[in-house]
Amino acid sequence: MDIDELSVLQAVRLKGRVTEADLATTLLADPAPVTAMISNLTARGLLQGSGLVRLTDSGRQRLADLLAAERMDLDTSLVATGYEDFRPINAAFKAVITDWQIRNGEMNDHSDAGYDGDVIARLHGVNSEVMPVIERLAGQLPRLRQYSAKLATALSRIDAGEAMWFTRPMVDSYHTVWFELHEVLIEAAGLTRTEEAQAGHG
Repeated sequence: MDIDELSVLQAVRLKGRVTEADLATTLLADPAPVTAMISNLTARGLLQGSGLVRLTDSGRQRLADLLAAERMDLDTSLVATGYEDFRPINAAFKAVITDWQIRNGEMNDHSDAGYDGDVIARLHGVNSEVMPVIERLAGQLPRLRQYSAKLATALSRIDAGEAMWFTRPMVDSYHTVWFELHEVLIEAAGLTRTEEAQAGHG
């Protein structure tokens, strides 16, 4: 994807603290332009850190300003409709995650391949439902397409037997990418995570 100020600041915010290499990976970008952008943003006081970079207070404000400017160019009606379409799919996804982690009231030890296979099949169903929603919203926010690609990658690794790609937080697992996608959609809709949680959509 194109590397710009907004995409880098947003990715750093979502990760909290991140290495340059991991930032390039999550942005689906070559390392060189990411490194150059990090240097630029650090020089301007928007990022800080050696090895692990993070936002400064000025970086958070700059990102908020960029997101606000981006929203001014959006068709808010289309974004709102797209987000409404996403909400029930998100609820179904949360149920899948719960069933992957908990079985019969206890932690799932993943010893029952049949049970896990059924949960993965449901994840495929959720994935099939969310992809068209992302694509429609990408007409307003092209950077959303990176989430389609990352969800597809995580799902393929789950299908290959790499269970960590379902929920592990330290990689771009399906759950990690979904959480970040949800955060971006909340922002695009002009909402907050707190408001969504209070409304039962967190």
